[in-house]
Amino acid sequence: MKRIAIFPGSFDPITKGHESIVKRAAPLFDKIIVAIGVNSSKKGMFDLAKREELIKKTFENVSNVEVMTYSGLTVDFCEQQNANYILRGLRSNADFEYEFTIAQMNKLLKNKIETFFLLTEPEYSAISSTIVKDIHRNGGDVSQFIPAAISLK
Repeated sequence: MKRIAIFPGSFDPITKGHESIVKRAAPLFDKIIVAIGVNSSKKGMFDLAKREELIKKTFENVSNVEVMTYSGLTVDFCEQQNANYILRGLRSNADFEYEFTIAQMNKLLKNKIETFFLLTEPEYSAISSTIVKDIHRNGGDVSQFIPAAISLK
């Protein structure tokens, strides 16, 4: 059986923290699908096509990473993609509390799907898409917080 992981998120925008998690996890899985969740009630800074483009560019040299979009439950998307793992990054205790609850609910919904947590590297623990968006909206330079392969200009 192939080890396929889904790395779900809004990635609005993708950050160096996201990039680090995926690149560090890539050797552990046969395939990682960076899955951009579509939430119609959420207005993103970047449209879906732009986020997909930025993520593809970020991982263009990582052969076992794919980028897809989805809506609905992550565990249902996992089943559609024959993925038995959900990959999540943890920056803080608050992230753990939140992700733990979601992982437990996902386990109740689809028992065969395991959540795999990877700690963020310390230098990326303060970086969040929300903060990066705010800096960018206000004209600040976000280049130190986003993957080197992309630009938000």
